[in-house]
Amino acid sequence: MAIPKSVSDFLKKNKIKYKVLKHKNAYTAQEVAGAQRVSGHQVAKSVIVKIGKDFGIAVLPASFLVDFKKLKKTVGKFVSLAKEKEAKKILPKDIKVGAQPPFGTLYNLPTFIDKKLSEFDEIVATGGSYTDTLKMKVSDLLKVTKAKISSFSK
Repeated sequence: MAIPKSVSDFLKKNKIKYKVLKHKNAYTAQEVAGAQRVSGHQVAKSVIVKIGKDFGIAVLPASFLVDFKKLKKTVGKFVSLAKEKEAKKILPKDIKVGAQPPFGTLYNLPTFIDKKLSEFDEIVATGGSYTDTLKMKVSDLLKVTKAKISSFSK
């Protein structure tokens, strides 16, 4: 299975260079890191969050957790983890929940990227399925998401 059409079309439209990496089924970002033999610090984990009544996407290294108190300071509102059924409503039909790529703009959501990811030139991120991963430049991720960068991981 290739990366979902919504993701490949989005990247092509935005002229983002990327490489698709295949692996066995991986359901967590840490499993993706193991499958790709890269540090969990370099794998971007995408977490759909609820911001008041709205939603956003928090992107952070797989080896960290979202610190919701810190993220609240960044967004200015109460933030919590979105429920799976809420995420399903937000994501394009061809993207698997839990394997969503780190592109909030693809889902019409604000994107928040943890500062730790900006320490790398390239990152690995889920590509929309449990078997495909994207390798891309952090600068391209920042460009395509217009993300707010802050420290919100623990």
